[in-house]
Amino acid sequence: QVQLVESGGGSVQAGDSLRLSCVASGFAFSRSIMGWFRQAPGKEREYVTRITYSGISTDYIDSVKGRFTVSRDNAKNTVYLQMNSLKPEDTAVYFCVARVSGTTGWNYWGQGTQVTVSS
Repeated sequence: QVQLVESGGGSVQAGDSLRLSCVASGFAFSRSIMGWFRQAPGKEREYVTRITYSGISTDYIDSVKGRFTVSRDNAKNTVYLQMNSLKPEDTAVYFCVARVSGTTGWNYWGQGTQVTVSS
């Protein structure tokens, strides 16, 4: 059974930091590209970042570059999202996603964790 379980969300003030974690099970984590999406109230789901199998290559949307850092620990089947200098516009539900090697699209999604940033 595939599971992606996010944690670490919460309510913070602008300028604060949060670290999201996503523990994966039930699929080949070390052979999967991992990523994060988010969905703000009333808006469409938005891609945020991804990290390749070894963690060497990462990609971010412009609005989070320099503030967010994605990383992974393949020994723990865990991907992280360190979010610094948070802004109210970062408020959203954050979803962990996985793309298994040899496939296209995002195969698996977590249930999401709420991040609320107040000014």
